[in-house]
Amino acid sequence: MSTEPPRSRFITFEGIEGTGKSTQIERLARALERAGQSVLVTREPGGTALGRRLRALLLEPTERPMHPWVELLLYTADRAQHLSEVVLPARERGVVVLCDRYVDATLAYQGHARGLGFEAVLALHRSPPLDTRPERTLLLDMDAATSLSRARRRNTSSPESAGEGRFEAEELDFHERVREGYLELARRDPHRIVRIDASAGVAQVGRDVIDALRDLFPALEHGS
Repeated sequence: MSTEPPRSRFITFEGIEGTGKSTQIERLARALERAGQSVLVTREPGGTALGRRLRALLLEPTERPMHPWVELLLYTADRAQHLSEVVLPARERGVVVLCDRYVDATLAYQGHARGLGFEAVLALHRSPPLDTRPERTLLLDMDAATSLSRARRRNTSSPESAGEGRFEAEELDFHERVREGYLELARRDPHRIVRIDASAGVAQVGRDVIDALRDLFPALEHGS
């Protein structure tokens, strides 16, 4: 007698710098594992060996600005490799994939804040494997001044984070534009993108994340 393969889901976390995505992904991964799910936690950029090299190019502070089209194409190259090497094989095995940033980040940062436009980004994401979309995206949202202050404090205390601080070095108005881009995406796709108040505290944000996924994972429970 055959059995149904485990159901995979692709869940992404988005938000401007300093909104606590990494913390909430870790909390959700533990909750899913307690609910009997196999879980893979990954990130963009940097979810593959090639991606880690691209991540260094994209996030290391530089004296001269990177052209927005270069940013867009490097992020897209990282994503194509990440999908083919990591995300899609995991989904075929029935693993739940949790990803720290995905195409919505590119839409918000390069499409909106850098001024390339949403359509320029989407045009690169219409063919496999780049046409892959998550079932749910959790947008951790807070005002840009608070989140940027958090991110810069983190970079001061962490040499690894400081070495990836190119975007944290941007002025506040850039991060405000990124946030505007994210909120516009959430307005356009309210079923997939769930906005969560990231200023509510770690425990409350964690509860809100679980509640936003109840329909996909009925067995999920609040926990530490």
